[in-house]
Amino acid sequence: MTEPAAADTPATTPPRRGPLALAAIVALALVFGLWGAWQVFAPAPGNPQRQLAALQAELEGLRQQVSTLTRSDQISRDANRELQGTLAERDEEIAALRADVAFYERFVGSTAQRRGLTVHELRMQPRTDQGWHYTATLTQSLNRDAASVGTMRLSIEGARDGRLETLDWDDLRQRGDAGVAYSFKYFQQIEGDVVLPAGFQPLRVTVRLAPERGSAVERAFSWDDVTPRSTPDA
Repeated sequence: MTEPAAADTPATTPPRRGPLALAAIVALALVFGLWGAWQVFAPAPGNPQRQLAALQAELEGLRQQVSTLTRSDQISRDANRELQGTLAERDEEIAALRADVAFYERFVGSTAQRRGLTVHELRMQPRTDQGWHYTATLTQSLNRDAASVGTMRLSIEGARDGRLETLDWDDLRQRGDAGVAYSFKYFQQIEGDVVLPAGFQPLRVTVRLAPERGSAVERAFSWDDVTPRSTPDA
């Protein structure tokens, strides 16, 4: 007995995906794509751009430190230079005071040696291109009971236009006076001004004392010894 033939069954077909499923797939792909792009382009801890920015910031900080230290060093140098100048001035003052003490001891000391009328010192200070201010220190300790009275005159030897020339008191003063009067018992400083002609190069200055009693006294000084010496800048 034969079995009846089985009825034909319909074939199984894959289900169709709806629009929502497709949208979900596309969205998921976009998410993965954006995540991958962020991993590629986002600055990582070892990224050269970030390192360069950090180095630039550090360099700027170092520049600021160098600038600050440079200004501090300059301030320290200026303060040290000013201090050195002050110390030099004090040394000069101390040396001048010591010289004054030694000078006065020559007259008031118990063992001071007595000397006749002389020119102890001469100083010439520039006032203008041709004008000079002189300071002459006159001394005498031989006769302590009487004052030394007289007049003082200067003369300056030098060169002009390649020839030696001597300027006497009348040439230097241009006033026609007889000289500067002095009168002292132990010492006296006499000050005044003289004028040198243009183009005159002084070499030596002579101080001549003409006392009312006794012989005239002269003392010559080298021009370099009586004028200020220029010193180089620190």
